[in-house]
Amino acid sequence: MIIGVGTDMIEIERVRKACGKQAFFTRCFSVREQEMIRGQMEKAAGNFAVKEAVAKVFGTGFSGFRPGDIEVLRDERGKPYVNLLRGAKEAAVSAGIVKIHVSITNTDCYAVAFAVGEGE
Repeated sequence: MIIGVGTDMIEIERVRKACGKQAFFTRCFSVREQEMIRGQMEKAAGNFAVKEAVAKVFGTGFSGFRPGDIEVLRDERGKPYVNLLRGAKEAAVSAGIVKIHVSITNTDCYAVAFAVGEGE
């Protein structure tokens, strides 16, 4: 059963500027995300859009957790997936969400993400 959906679109250049501040980069992205991004701002923007979309799935925005509590990685075929940590994990449990499906797409200027929260 679908419990929530969320989508987000962000300008890649906006993320590039924000990531120029080390504090933002390390606060919003896990070590594994930072290793995956390696200067590829379209990936950073896609990941950040996923974080926003997942927060919308919960229906709370970033209330009780922060972007760094949502880790966005890729499987061996490049498919994005999320690991929920700390407050984001608690928000999912509270909402009855057991799985989150995500998709990312981008153009030269924008990154867009879509997320679906699935319950039992």
